[in-house]
Amino acid sequence: MLKQRIITALIIIPIVWCGLFLLDGSIFALFIGLVITLGAWEWAGLAGLNACLLRVIYVAIVATLLFLMHVLSNIIVPWILCIAVLWWALAIFLVLTYPRTSNYWSSLATKLVIGLLILLPVSQGLAELKNAPLGNWLIMAVMVLVWSADIGAYFSGLAFGKRKLAPAVSPSKSWEGVYGGLALTLLITLIVGIMRDWSLKEILLALSIAVVAVFISIVGDLTESMFKRQAGIKDSSNLLPGHGGVLDRIDSLTAAIPIFAACLWMIAS
Repeated sequence: MLKQRIITALIIIPIVWCGLFLLDGSIFALFIGLVITLGAWEWAGLAGLNACLLRVIYVAIVATLLFLMHVLSNIIVPWILCIAVLWWALAIFLVLTYPRTSNYWSSLATKLVIGLLILLPVSQGLAELKNAPLGNWLIMAVMVLVWSADIGAYFSGLAFGKRKLAPAVSPSKSWEGVYGGLALTLLITLIVGIMRDWSLKEILLALSIAVVAVFISIVGDLTESMFKRQAGIKDSSNLLPGHGGVLDRIDSLTAAIPIFAACLWMIAS
């Protein structure tokens, strides 16, 4: 399993990094769209669409919506980001009240719509970050925040974890892990701010955004875990040998990217 994970990572990581940081414009949107449509294929199965034709139709709908969002991006940016904020606020409630409230979203139609709410804003968020000044650095920033939160949470939870974060959804996660992940991301943000000679106001603003991004990335992770638990599966698919599926790799980012972009958009407006 470890050998398989390493081989897959060595193949996937260069492709992802080249796609994120070397591509621009419509080619960048096409690359992101490919990743999102793969996630849509997995989500269709997770939601309960077992027939191949129905899953293809769902993927085609997602691809069409991604194309329309790309064409109309200058008009719909605030709307898509606003929808993302509202959805992830609702997701917090759903995770905290699972399984008591699961009957409200357990129907196939509802889960398919939720898939759109999870997947579509990611492309808009990435496009917004890419088109901003220092776009590649902003994309890097949100990824570093999420990855450092995961690393900090893992080691902190391993060493100190006692109080369960959401035992009905993910029994292994603890509040101590959350605090450890948050501490590491805040430390990294502070170091970057000092090295780049940010003002006190800029540092405090960056720390605030980091807190929001970290907490919402955890919600993204827990949300996918909630739907997988409801479906009785461990991984969203086996598209990435040794790593599960695309959704398993980007679950935290599906929440963090649009919310991070929304924070920056509100600051710039």
